[in-house]
Amino acid sequence: MASRAADVRDSLVDRWSVSVVVSGAAGQWCAVPTTVERPRPDTVVACPLTFNSADKVVAGIMDTPATGVLCDAIGAGAPIVAVPMVNDRLWGHPVWASTLRDLRAAGVRMIDVRTGEVGTPRAVVSGTGPDVVGAFQVSRVIDALG
Repeated sequence: MASRAADVRDSLVDRWSVSVVVSGAAGQWCAVPTTVERPRPDTVVACPLTFNSADKVVAGIMDTPATGVLCDAIGAGAPIVAVPMVNDRLWGHPVWASTLRDLRAAGVRMIDVRTGEVGTPRAVVSGTGPDVVGAFQVSRVIDALG
């Protein structure tokens, strides 16, 4: 999904001021220019929200700019829309169910990356990521923001 970051950004800039925060891992797929100084956001879109980043945020670990923004937004009660992109092998990890539960309890709205529906996300079958990413409808992020 990081390869679609420019599409997500482009769909949002007509309505909002947008800053992009890219994790180190996402940088290899994402050619989106980022701002150096970012104001604290009123609303956050985490697209994609990876297994690693989600688990760190629930634990309150702010060791990257991306997890820092998410932790800050949760603490401030800012609206967050997340698009989890987690394969079926990691989805079965025992901590994942509690991570999703804790994010929902914090008010994070989840978009299923495969269907675009807001609600309960589901795993991506390992090896199908490129097809899922290509089919993702960016407009679903705007819909979820309301």
